[in-house]
Amino acid sequence: MSIVVGVDPAHRSASALHLAAMLARSSGTDLLVAAVVPPAWPTTAGGADAEWRGYTRDNADSALDHAAAVLGGSVAAEYLLREAPSARRGLVELAEEREASMIVVGSAVNAQPGRIALGSASDTLLHASSVPVALAPRGYRTGEGARVGRVTAAYRGTGESSGLVFGAAGVATSVGAELRIASFAVVPPDSGTSGAGLDAELPIADAWAADVERHAATLVRQVTESPDAPEVSGIAVGIGETWESALADVGWEPGEVLVVGSSTLGPIARVFLGSHAAKIVRHSPVPVVVVPHGIAGRDRD
Repeated sequence: MSIVVGVDPAHRSASALHLAAMLARSSGTDLLVAAVVPPAWPTTAGGADAEWRGYTRDNADSALDHAAAVLGGSVAAEYLLREAPSARRGLVELAEEREASMIVVGSAVNAQPGRIALGSASDTLLHASSVPVALAPRGYRTGEGARVGRVTAAYRGTGESSGLVFGAAGVATSVGAELRIASFAVVPPDSGTSGAGLDAELPIADAWAADVERHAATLVRQVTESPDAPEVSGIAVGIGETWESALADVGWEPGEVLVVGSSTLGPIARVFLGSHAAKIVRHSPVPVVVVPHGIAGRDRD
């Protein structure tokens, strides 16, 4: 298998490349670095198409050269120029053709440094991909030879999200990392409700946290009984007045990635972010891997 990483011919960025290299290095997987350009118009369109096609291909070639310079031979990589009507379609088709295990992309250019924002291309990619999609925060960098040290599963404390824990365990095993289970509750000063679990007043959040920890402990036992189970580093519950503070409450390590499950309301074996998962993605201080819920269930089996 391989990991597909998309580079934008219009905006050079090293963030997705650093994340993809760390994931590939950790899993012993090759990279397929792809720049997607629109297909040529019919030849009857005249010389204007030739000029436009040359311009877009030059930009794509420049983006691939930049990617090769960033990676610098740190991991095995193949560099491809792909024609497709959209970046989403090009990356999804390439992943299907090469039986890739994951697609890696960067954040939108309007993201805050160290945070993830979905642009039109990445948002549509999430809704179309049948394999996990890894999102790199803006400006993300890793040290030379960096590997994934810990995989954190965002657990909502429900039966529907238990499959995500097993999917995250599979990710942790594949990259030789520890597994942690984490849930988050937002308790605004003026009260309200919303969470990766919950939104409520503090006493309710505390009771919810204790309940989540009990349920998660059961999952930990099931994970550790599985063949090739990763080491489980613990269970964490983050509580804060905002999503940012709730995620910060659990603490994060260099080389950590957060695994989020797609909504069960979305198409089977496709990525579809619900409101909770979307908030976690936007406020995560580490790269996020979004796993289709259909895949998470198959990984458990």
